[in-house]
Amino acid sequence: MAVSDVEPEVDSADPAVQLVAYLDYYRGAVERKLRGLTADQLHGSPLPSGWTPLELLAHLVHMERRWFVWGFLADPVPDPWGDHADGVDGGRWHVPDGVGLDDLLERLHAGGERTTDILTTTPLYARGALGGRFTAEPAPTLAWIGFHVLQEYARHAGHLDVARELIDGATGE
Repeated sequence: MAVSDVEPEVDSADPAVQLVAYLDYYRGAVERKLRGLTADQLHGSPLPSGWTPLELLAHLVHMERRWFVWGFLADPVPDPWGDHADGVDGGRWHVPDGVGLDDLLERLHAGGERTTDILTTTPLYARGALGGRFTAEPAPTLAWIGFHVLQEYARHAGHLDVARELIDGATGE
């Protein structure tokens, strides 16, 4: 997948088209921030909180799937909190042994394709199905979920900006 470093200039009044474009852009920004780091840099933390760049990537992979697949669609997923060490919301982020950058990036982009399909085939006013992440009415709308996931990507891409600058001085989106 080609990763663009140019912010989308989508000429569309359709919020779903805008969401898809910006989610793709931020997935690319995350990938750009991670490419070029050594294994030690991916697994080490320059921050007092201790999270690593690879752990943040695992979080994004699981986060998007939690909201769109397990959440909106209520499709079962084997490990919805697999990015958390204790397997529940609120646990410290972690990456299972043997899982590396390329695997997580492949999963990130595959999840993005699934998200794109959902956003382009379902009205944004549709509410999430019950039975997965959501067990009580009213479940959030697809629009709310889409904007929530977008803000997660934007916030965490900013975290990676800071981490990358501390690691090797690289700056920018």
